[in-house]
Amino acid sequence: MIIPLDANIIGNLTKTEREIINYINSHEGTLAGMSIVDIAFETFSSPSTVSRAIRKCGLNGFNELRYRSGHKAKSEEIQSMNELFNKTLIEAQAVHERISLTDILAVIECLKDAHQISVFARGLTTYVGQEFSLKLQLLGYDVFFSDDPNIMRVKASKMKEKDILFILSLNGQTPELILAAATASQKGNCVISCCCNPQSELISYSNIALVGYKHAHQAIKEFEVSSRIALYMICRIIIDYISESV
Repeated sequence: MIIPLDANIIGNLTKTEREIINYINSHEGTLAGMSIVDIAFETFSSPSTVSRAIRKCGLNGFNELRYRSGHKAKSEEIQSMNELFNKTLIEAQAVHERISLTDILAVIECLKDAHQISVFARGLTTYVGQEFSLKLQLLGYDVFFSDDPNIMRVKASKMKEKDILFILSLNGQTPELILAAATASQKGNCVISCCCNPQSELISYSNIALVGYKHAHQAIKEFEVSSRIALYMICRIIIDYISESV
């Protein structure tokens, strides 16, 4: 039985929720390969009802259930895939816990008052910066994006009053990004940094620093390719809030 039940737990479950838990316990062998939507379909319920039933039984949610079932499964492939799911979950939860909502709101207010927003990024983080810049442009903002070191250096030195510099960097250690932040800060422009390194020098030059979480896992070790989920999440939160408040 993958979800142990006692009288107190059973008493807190509705009829539908009990049927869901009974289904889960009776399909322990195949559960590792199922999604929450599959379980909802088989029990004539909804994913939210399945999630609520699982949580009432003392689990943190469907991912913990899948983690347990994966460890009991005979298939090594399922266990391996289960671990990959949990890496993503851990990263997303860590970002949610570490980012200050007050800082997010402060960033949004700065962006709303900006004459022009310069977004700088390097390497694979360039893709995050390009998407973020495009979405800001679609929302009516004047945005300048660059991943070129020379352009960033010149642009940072020529920023006008009320122009804002938004820097995206996974490790927060890229020299040209730090130089741009220092230059803009010395000129009195607002600098916003978004990175995953609480020790980054970028932070010392930032009016607002959003520090996410970097998982130690590298997708392609030979090239030191690490996940940018944290940066994507932070940018998405900013865009979604602005979009809903327009």
